[in-house]
Amino acid sequence: MQTHFSRINQSKAVFDDIYALDDPRAYFSVLGDLDYMIPDVAEPVVRQILAAKVSETGAKPTVLDVGCSYGINAAVHRFPLTFGGLRHRYARREMRAIGSETLVRLDRNFYAAWPDVGLARFIGLDVSAPAIRYATGVGLLEQGIVADLETEALSTDSAHLIRSADVIMSTGCIGYVTEKTFSKILDATEKRPWIISFVLRMFPFESLAATFAKRGLVTERLAGATFIQRRFRDAEEFESCLASLAALGIDATGLESEGLFHADLMLSRPEADARAAPLEDIVTVASGRGRPIGPRYVHVDGDDGLQVALEP
Repeated sequence: MQTHFSRINQSKAVFDDIYALDDPRAYFSVLGDLDYMIPDVAEPVVRQILAAKVSETGAKPTVLDVGCSYGINAAVHRFPLTFGGLRHRYARREMRAIGSETLVRLDRNFYAAWPDVGLARFIGLDVSAPAIRYATGVGLLEQGIVADLETEALSTDSAHLIRSADVIMSTGCIGYVTEKTFSKILDATEKRPWIISFVLRMFPFESLAATFAKRGLVTERLAGATFIQRRFRDAEEFESCLASLAALGIDATGLESEGLFHADLMLSRPEADARAAPLEDIVTVASGRGRPIGPRYVHVDGDDGLQVALEP
């Protein structure tokens, strides 16, 4: 399955450079220009799932955000902020002119000035040391782990940190990471955590679901709803995504065919928990499809069949 993910990823835009910087300004600029919105459309659903977890245990859970980058999921959950609003903050000329060290100091004060309305404490895992350093430095994550668990073992210190995780979440890393990463995480946990996964529809989830099942977790997919990640960067990425979906027998009509990456929501947890509160009973969705967005790559009928067009 890892090889299959690698093949699919060859058609996706590469943004590695924006995760290797000391602050998130390039991250917000580059992804914001593509109407990146998955943190915003996922947050209400994450909040509902965390509320169900709190109702079950009566305690504030610890969330491990896998592929956390600069801690943006924690930011939009813990504070009355949005990805879009933060993007505009960093786009100001005054914010673009200062050094990273100054920005980190300002951001630490910025986040500390907001009321924390989150339902959980956040720790993070990412391959980017600068991103983890920023997220912990400004107070978005309590602690962070820098590791590539696709190729590395989990260190003793990192395993100890993960041990208490009640919830594991990801909003875009599946496809870059596989069951290898999640197996190492689950081997380190002392509980059977809930796993919230927003997965682009072009990436098969079966191997991950099977890995979770071996550890006593059943997986539910939220039916009747998808979650927009962003626009396609170019026609090549658009066409390649549609080809990947077609190879899986997935109909892209009205979803990816409209020029947007779509993700499914998967929730994996112990069977008793799923029976007590089915996913469809704890989550209601407004997906973000009505949000204003920039030009999109779409298919149109032409004299020579379907053609790619850029729709304003």
